[in-house]
Amino acid sequence: MPTIKILGSGCANCKKLEAVAREAAAAAGVAAEFVKVTDMKDILAYDLLSTPGLVIDEKLVASGRIPTKAEIQQWLGA
Repeated sequence: MPTIKILGSGCANCKKLEAVAREAAAAAGVAAEFVKVTDMKDILAYDLLSTPGLVIDEKLVASGRIPTKAEIQQWLGA
């Protein structure tokens, strides 16, 4: 089961990113564990330039934008 992390302070874009990621996983039939990372020290450990950030299985795949559902499904290998 992939672990999907949403990196951000909980702003509107972070919430939107989580919604799109959940939708993408559900549409792809992928059961994933979702984790919100809001601690700045933990977020900076991923070397991202701006939030929101999306991490799939400890790999930063997007930062500073909300990827499309199709992009996320591709990253999930669906």
